[in-house]
Amino acid sequence: MSRAREAAAAARYARATEGSILRAATPRAWVDAALDDLPTLLVDHSNCEKKAASTALALIFAYPEDRPLNVALSRLAREELKHFEQVERLMKKLDVPHRRLQPGRYAAELRKLVRTHEPKRKLDLMIVHALIEARSCERFRLLAPELPVDVRDLYGQLERSEARHFEIYLDFAAREYGAEEITARLDVIAARETELATLPDGELRFHSGPPA
Repeated sequence: MSRAREAAAAARYARATEGSILRAATPRAWVDAALDDLPTLLVDHSNCEKKAASTALALIFAYPEDRPLNVALSRLAREELKHFEQVERLMKKLDVPHRRLQPGRYAAELRKLVRTHEPKRKLDLMIVHALIEARSCERFRLLAPELPVDVRDLYGQLERSEARHFEIYLDFAAREYGAEEITARLDVIAARETELATLPDGELRFHSGPPA
C-alpha cells in the first residue's frame, strides 16, 4: 500500500473511532469539584502540559527510526510547551501560585498496561496517549462554558488542539497495526481508563475521578 493510501486509511480510522475511544463520559461530580477548586485544576493542568511535551520527546528517543513519528511528535512537543506557557500566563493573571502536587493515579495506572516487548509496546503507548489526549479534550469541552471568561477562552482553544493530538497518536497506530489489533487493545486499555476517570479518587487532578 502506498504511503498516501496508508495515510488516508489511518485518517479514516481516526475519524471513525473519535466518538467511541472514550468508553464513558466524565461524571458531573468531577466537573463540579474542578469548578470549586480552580487553583488546583490550573496547577495540575500546567503540570500535564509539561508531561505531554516530555512524553512526546521520550517517544522520539524511543523510536528514532520512525522519522514521520519523530517529526509529528517534535511539533506536538512544541505545541504542548506553548500551552504550558499559556497556562502559566493565565495563572499569573489570576494570581494562582504554583505549588507542588503529588501526581494522580491516572497516567501511572494506564502505563501499567503497556506491554514491555516490541512491537506491542509501541501500539500500547500510542493507545494510552490517544486516550489521555481524548480525555483532556472532553474535559476542556465540559469545563469551558462554566469557567471565567479568560479560562473559557483558553480551554476552548485547547479543546481543538487536544482533538488533533488524539488523532496523531491513533494515526500512527493505524500506520503499523491492523484495525482488529488496535480495537482489541483499545478495548482493554479504554476499560481501565474509564475506571480511572469515573470512579472516586483521593484527590482532584485534571485526569482524576471525582474526589471521594
